[in-house]
Amino acid sequence: MIAEVIINRTAKKLNRTFDYGVPQELEDLIDVGSKVLVPFGKGEKLEEAFVIKLKEKTEYKVKNIKKLEDNITDKQIELAKWMAKRYFCTVSDCIKLMQAPGTRSKEKKMQHKTIQSVYLKKDIEEIEADIELGKIKSEKQKKVINFIKNNQGVTIPEIEMLIDCSRAIVKTLVKNGYLELLDKKIERDPLKSKNIKKTNFLKLTEEQEYAFMKVKDAIDNNVYERFLLYGVTGSRKN
Repeated sequence: MIAEVIINRTAKKLNRTFDYGVPQELEDLIDVGSKVLVPFGKGEKLEEAFVIKLKEKTEYKVKNIKKLEDNITDKQIELAKWMAKRYFCTVSDCIKLMQAPGTRSKEKKMQHKTIQSVYLKKDIEEIEADIELGKIKSEKQKKVINFIKNNQGVTIPEIEMLIDCSRAIVKTLVKNGYLELLDKKIERDPLKSKNIKKTNFLKLTEEQEYAFMKVKDAIDNNVYERFLLYGVTGSRKN
């Protein structure tokens, strides 16, 4: 079995099909609309692609599909082709619109952020002994150590802001073995700090109600009509 695929790239020169062999173990799984990974280019780098046609043979020497990701329907493929022709864009761009948010492997998903946090590397008693012996003379270094003693895990920007000490001072203490920088993962949830409440349905204005009823009547009566909504940006046309 041979699959014609569209490579998931925005380059116009790639807005065409490429033939790939379908491995025997995937023949019952791959269909028109499948998202797959294929080796592409000289470096054999795996690229995301969409199957838009299946056929029995090809005139080219082909590589095999490496992995099946997920599927969209053949009707969505046909719609994507129509959209690409109608709006002068690539088939790949239109296919991506058919996918649910968060399912695109190349899409940037919400990631966890890693930051560097500052901790004491030696026991505070040992550090205080070095201060007594004069091994740590800088008042700003002593200030940083005293702050970290009571605030383990703060970041360098927080130190700079809260006690007015530069990054260079922290780096020196790290270099001399008194402090250490450890990576800390921050769970990134943009909605965590927001108090989100369900809103009540907004009341339509007289003009909005009129437009809504026109569309509703056409749908209820199975009448195909086109409607043009005219309004400035922010006038709640949606």
